[in-house]
Amino acid sequence: MSFERRQTRRLNVGDVPVGGGAPITVQSMTTTKTADVDGTLAQVYALAGAGADIVRITCNEVEAAQGLAEIVPRSPVPIIADIHYQYRLALAAMEAGGQGLRLNPGNIRKEDQIKTVAREAKDRGLPIRIGVNAGSLDKDLMGKYGSAVPAALVESAQTEIAYLEDVEFHDIKISVKHSNVRMMVEAYRLLADTVDYPLHLGVTEAGPPPSGLIKSVAGIGTLLNEGIGDTIRFSLTADPVEEAKAGRQLLEFLGLRERKGLDLIACPSCGRAEVDVIEVATRAQEALEQAKLPIQVAVMGCVVNGPGEAREADIGIAAGRGRGHLFIKGRVVRVVPEEEMVEALLDEAQKLVDEGLEARLAHAEANAEEIAATERRQLIEIRGDANRSEERRARVAEVAGGD
Repeated sequence: MSFERRQTRRLNVGDVPVGGGAPITVQSMTTTKTADVDGTLAQVYALAGAGADIVRITCNEVEAAQGLAEIVPRSPVPIIADIHYQYRLALAAMEAGGQGLRLNPGNIRKEDQIKTVAREAKDRGLPIRIGVNAGSLDKDLMGKYGSAVPAALVESAQTEIAYLEDVEFHDIKISVKHSNVRMMVEAYRLLADTVDYPLHLGVTEAGPPPSGLIKSVAGIGTLLNEGIGDTIRFSLTADPVEEAKAGRQLLEFLGLRERKGLDLIACPSCGRAEVDVIEVATRAQEALEQAKLPIQVAVMGCVVNGPGEAREADIGIAAGRGRGHLFIKGRVVRVVPEEEMVEALLDEAQKLVDEGLEARLAHAEANAEEIAATERRQLIEIRGDANRSEERRARVAEVAGGD
């Protein structure tokens, strides 16, 4: 299924159109007891602040459903009720005002109960996500396939879809999550070729960072780049705020959502570096994240190649001998003492956001580029330029023109 086709789908929950189309949305899930209304709401607000468009909340008992009745009207984002085993809790969650349901076909299996929930959801205009999970696959399918292979996950989803469609319910989203990244990717590819419903992506039980982040990015990122996926969740063994932040960042880095947070790029450092790049980049990231600036910032350890390599960044700093070259879109606008690099970068970044590109370029120090060019030449003479493009071009021509 093509990228364009999927991106024109309209999601019913959490839709905030960006650039004229329905965006891919970020979901996370609370870890509090739902009956703890204040504690759960605090986490919902934290998740929304970190980039979650949708928050899923467990509804595993009557007290949880009662908690939802207080949480939903006070939530800044749509609330999805997570239902397992007891179909009547799905009915209770809808009565409480939940804006959607996630049903696990592995443990809600009676056809009449599923259809009862679907009829009620249809009457209320609420979506249902069919949440297939390799860890809780229907035992009959496990017996048929021997393990939670992609075909088994997709068949589980198809069976559930049939139940819902039998009662003319079509407001459906689907997930086929697996803890094995390759199996997860294969399952979603098969599903995308089989159905025409929005898909919710995730690597289930990914584990704690950094491994959980790596697995999630590998699976979700692969599929998003193929045009597969409409909502995502990073299932991390960590504070769920980290899930929301990671999901939002992934979409921004892939160009699938408008940037609202910091994108800091930095060189990995090398023998040409004049400062401790890791230390400077860490300090810069902490300061810029606290300032909540939605820009791309570069921290480079070498003034010889740094500004050129990072010319696409909104703003950056490159280290010279005791000084830093502060540049905007590759143009050096200030030269500052080494000990003031981070502070100068933060100051100029804030002004860039507040005043705009042209205004900040107009305020560039008159001799900044000349000073920077002089220092680059001096460093090249001392250490040699790793590129030496003109010299290499001449040598290539000499070799090519020889006998």
